[in-house]
Amino acid sequence: MVARPGPAPTPIRSLWRIFFSVLSARGIGYILRAALGHLATELAVLEISMKRDIFILFLLVATALSAQQPSEIRFQSVPDFLKLPPDLHLGEATGVAVNSKGHIFVFTRGNTTGPAYGASAAQLLEFTADGKFLREIGHHLYAWSFAHTVKVDRDDNIWVTDKGSDMVIKFNPEGRVVMVFGRKQEASDEGTEPLRHVKPPLPPVDGMFRQVTDVAWDAAGNTYISDGYVNSRIAKVDKDGNWLKSWGEPGDQPGQFNTAHSIAVDAHDNIYVADRGNRRIQVFDTSGKFLRQFTVDVPVNPNARPAIGNKPTATTGSMAPGAPWAICITPGPNQILYSSDGFPGRIYKLSLDGKVLGVFGKSGKQLGQFGWVHEIACPSENELYVAELVNWRVQKIILEVSH
Repeated sequence: MVARPGPAPTPIRSLWRIFFSVLSARGIGYILRAALGHLATELAVLEISMKRDIFILFLLVATALSAQQPSEIRFQSVPDFLKLPPDLHLGEATGVAVNSKGHIFVFTRGNTTGPAYGASAAQLLEFTADGKFLREIGHHLYAWSFAHTVKVDRDDNIWVTDKGSDMVIKFNPEGRVVMVFGRKQEASDEGTEPLRHVKPPLPPVDGMFRQVTDVAWDAAGNTYISDGYVNSRIAKVDKDGNWLKSWGEPGDQPGQFNTAHSIAVDAHDNIYVADRGNRRIQVFDTSGKFLRQFTVDVPVNPNARPAIGNKPTATTGSMAPGAPWAICITPGPNQILYSSDGFPGRIYKLSLDGKVLGVFGKSGKQLGQFGWVHEIACPSENELYVAELVNWRVQKIILEVSH
């Protein structure tokens, strides 16, 4: 009788045979060590993966934080830059401008005359590029009442706005009056007094202002005047002084204003208005058409101090962080916008679309600190002049070039 062969071994049976042979030859300890080694390898791979994920998460968080907190710009303030004669003092420095020669013009609430309340406080001074006093312009001018801003146009004409007399004065480079806008109240009129902020406001009058704030020009030579505190509008006059139009009214909607405090024009004739009370910068075309708006939103150090008064807590209004007090646009080709706030006393460097590129400064009385920056002159991206109200001074600021 012939023996019949058994069934052929399957792959599964072969594996079991190998397993039992290894188990019998080397013991279960070998199997456990092999399993533990494999587990350790898997854990090591898992740890590397977790570290990678944590690193990626860290980068994402850091990127988000950097988007909220722009870089701090390093800068220097030139000590004792303006050299005043022994008998001449600045009052509140409301305005500063620079002409093509580098001469600095300072509009200050100095040379005060009159009673404690309602006194005249306006004086226009010129300094050379290295800060030496050169002259006073418009001594005892009829329009002088309460200084606000000074600007210099492309032809080196000097323009000033006086909040007290509601007037805008254009001087030629020699310092002679060549054009006048607005008219102050007559001293002999019955009821001559400070303007009242009535609600609803009285309708504005063409060619007249109520607490005017600033001026700027487009490429065609048209002048844009921020009629800021009461009328809350922007006026436009042509190069010959003819009144063309105005736009705006009190409010918080696009094209409305709550203290149009400062104004600037870029190389493409876009009009930027510092709508201080609404804590925003609005942008218009030359016809007054609203184009866009943006705000400056940078976290505030909880230990920040105000320049004067109680620490502000409001998130809107003139003392809210980021509310634009003064704006300035540098010359081309790559234009930069600078904006200052009253609290926490910083100056912001922005692109023209409103992106915050950097920030510097804080409130205080020391060199390099600021006390209500009321106007900025920016002849270049890294050279600024800032006029401060509560510190009665103008600082020349040199920004360190970033790489």
